[in-house]
Amino acid sequence: MAEQKPEERIHNSNEVPYGFTPEQAQQEAARCLQCKNAPCMKGCPVEVDIPAFIQLIKDGDFSGAARKLKETNSLPAICGRVCPQEDQCEEVCVLGIKGEPVAIGTLERFAADWEMEHPADSSPPPAQEKAKVAVIGAGPAGLTAAADLARFGYRVTIFEALHQPGGVLTYGIPEFRLPKKIVNQEVKNVTGMGVDLQLNQVAGSTITIDELFQDGFQAIFIGTGAGLPRFMEIPGENLNGVYSANEYLTRVNLMKAYLFPEYDTPVIMGKKVCVIGGGNVAMDSARTALRLGAEEVTIVYRRTRNEAPARVEEIHHAGEEGVIFKFLTLPIRYLEDDAGWVIGMEALKMELGEPDESGRRRPMPIEGSEFMIDCDLVVVAIGNSPNPLLPRSTPGLKLGRKGTIEIDHETGRTSLPGIFAGGDIATGAATVIEAMGAGKRAARGIDHYLMTKSE
Repeated sequence: MAEQKPEERIHNSNEVPYGFTPEQAQQEAARCLQCKNAPCMKGCPVEVDIPAFIQLIKDGDFSGAARKLKETNSLPAICGRVCPQEDQCEEVCVLGIKGEPVAIGTLERFAADWEMEHPADSSPPPAQEKAKVAVIGAGPAGLTAAADLARFGYRVTIFEALHQPGGVLTYGIPEFRLPKKIVNQEVKNVTGMGVDLQLNQVAGSTITIDELFQDGFQAIFIGTGAGLPRFMEIPGENLNGVYSANEYLTRVNLMKAYLFPEYDTPVIMGKKVCVIGGGNVAMDSARTALRLGAEEVTIVYRRTRNEAPARVEEIHHAGEEGVIFKFLTLPIRYLEDDAGWVIGMEALKMELGEPDESGRRRPMPIEGSEFMIDCDLVVVAIGNSPNPLLPRSTPGLKLGRKGTIEIDHETGRTSLPGIFAGGDIATGAATVIEAMGAGKRAARGIDHYLMTKSE
């Protein structure tokens, strides 16, 4: 798949890969063996009929392929861009045993984009004659649950705290990886199914669970995500110029700093930027800093490249664009100038020991290996915890040790009747597609609950 050259793309926020042409898509689709047991489907959290949509692309029925995708996936253009297919459907593709698997994700993106560019007459929304259901959070879990519930015939209202829907799709993932117009169109498709979207509604503050039940909602899905940033709790984290990745990316994405100077967003434009962490969010932050004009961007990660949780292609793109990687490195304190601004960090060199509970080798500090790194901006991207506002304001809701809502993972049921949950609020920070799968399972759980309740 063709993509922007690194030396060009670091100066803009346009999407990096261009996607398949129709000819490329049909050629790639023709590689699919149409396996009868379809192992690729078993690797898909949202249950897409992968062989069927690929066959439609091969046959040249691109609109039909998009319709087939949307039978089970309400956000295919998003999934085709940010879903880690290499660890899911493509990982179990038979062709991958001896060569390259079918590019399922890129084909999904192609079909979804084709439909956006060649819209057909929209079908009427499904009849909504069943009970009222509230969905809290317009992120991937909430949007998926809402779409499936609308498809089942429920009257669905989404309550979103921010002034734009999409959750992490909007405020977390940069424009060059997931264009906002794609998110907006996918949200429009969901609301086009008859789903009502209420913005600027902070559940747990402006509206409570009890008030939603009083307003006639028969069931509630909580999909408020993991929006509480984690820090390392080392000296200097409160200095000017030290951001959490949440704040940094939200300012850039939701407040459109990527369109500077058209939007004069108040975000510090560092010259020497250090990003702490080795996941996709760290890569997003580092690549964003480059596009905002940083002269030098360094990823500081305590393990090696092999243990980094970021997608291989994200690490590859970051390296192409000039991001420096300091692996086996752990920050231990930040340094400041007389005005309280960060000017550098002290770090330790690490070595890998025995595997820890995650299965990755545990990083161990090397005694006496301290050294200094110059920087005038730090972005801490070491993970997030569940948003605590709604769980803390809902008495009787059973929580896990790390603040997650405890659920039955097959149905999304919580400890309280009529309340369901899914996505990062129940699992901790995970992937978009895993959150979508949780929303889909919860929608079925809500349907079963309400149908049983009405009998």
